[in-house]
Amino acid sequence: MGTAGEGTLSESDIVVAEDSAALGAEIEARLLDALRRDLPQSANTSFVLSARDEDGALLGGLTASTSYGWLAVKMIWVDEAVQGHGIGRALMAGAEEQARASGCHGSWLDTSNPDAMRFYATLGYATFGELANAPEHDVPTHRRRFMRKSL
Repeated sequence: MGTAGEGTLSESDIVVAEDSAALGAEIEARLLDALRRDLPQSANTSFVLSARDEDGALLGGLTASTSYGWLAVKMIWVDEAVQGHGIGRALMAGAEEQARASGCHGSWLDTSNPDAMRFYATLGYATFGELANAPEHDVPTHRRRFMRKSL
């Protein structure tokens, strides 16, 4: 393989690294470092919120990051057995509170789940974009909606 900066890679130099959270974190860190050098920055943070029962069992969680004054809700999950009991609302409220404390003015997320879309709408999120599969694509009815909210 060529050395860094040569710009001469072949397809055989590109490797799929399955199940490598550490490598993904390193790539993200290097990208953020490069962006910090090249662009005006605001506070960039990542955080995880969790909800647990009295025995410590995980009931739900949320991963998010902040950048350029925006909260990006990456993932939210609530155990099916406790959905509808306010855990999702509490996680979202916690993320938005953390974002406001970091100086964020808005929040955004994406979902392909119609039930989740309705849930986010009840929290004040509105759709601002959509990616939709064409009839000939696998799964033809799939739609990913992007939603935002002012904080």
